[in-house]
Amino acid sequence: MVGVSNFMSRPSTPFTAVVLAGERSSEDPVAEAAGVSCKALTPVGGRPMVLWVLDALEATQEIGHVVLCGPPRAAIDQEEELRVRIDSARIQWVESEATPSSSTFQVLKSLPDDVPVLVTTADHALLSGRMADFFCSEARSSGCDLVVGLASYQSVKEAYPHTKRTAIHLRDDAYCSCNLFAFLTPQSRDVAHFWRKVERQRKKTLRVIAAFGWLNLLLYLLKRPSLEEGLGRISQRLGLRAGAVVMPFPEAAVDVDTVSDWKLVESIVANRN
Repeated sequence: MVGVSNFMSRPSTPFTAVVLAGERSSEDPVAEAAGVSCKALTPVGGRPMVLWVLDALEATQEIGHVVLCGPPRAAIDQEEELRVRIDSARIQWVESEATPSSSTFQVLKSLPDDVPVLVTTADHALLSGRMADFFCSEARSSGCDLVVGLASYQSVKEAYPHTKRTAIHLRDDAYCSCNLFAFLTPQSRDVAHFWRKVERQRKKTLRVIAAFGWLNLLLYLLKRPSLEEGLGRISQRLGLRAGAVVMPFPEAAVDVDTVSDWKLVESIVANRN
């Protein structure tokens, strides 16, 4: 765990998990390849991948409530298991906004300030309850306002040598995102505004770093900052305490961004059974 602060999230307060399942565009290549109306319904192991995510979150000790943001209601009505979960109030469904950051901001605004929130995505089909519990527990004890989940790029490549993952190369290691974000304090929720600025560049590493200032960009180009130093600069830029949980699960960094990712995830799930 990286990150230092005096704040401690109250252990008695369960996390609310938010699953982002909206569509970035009307022509998602994964959805098209799978022959489904939206990416969240892409089949993995014979089931819509969003159900794998929901199952994982429901199998945790840390999470008390799940909010599904998207997909469109018309798409939900095509999948009986998903529809039943929503109609029975087993999970809460809300419409998604135009972008992930806007969706996150709207959901965060609707939740009580003292509730810690885990945000993840519907394409995180390999997520497990064990992973989610590990991340939430580490984030809760970090003392930070905002915590992100990362995996060592080397561990991901060793486990899945043919996968292509975006990584940020720092002095101590290279890291991949795990699509796990913990919002632990009221001030952390303001980050959704900043997220809007950088989300369109999320696969363009240098532009994302530039959003945090040209000094940080220069330091990155020189490969000078460690993860600890980078988080310190992010904390200073955002005016809060940012931390990271380095996940011991390489599959935590494997989401379904592309058709090749989908095929990889399908093979991983098939080998588990």
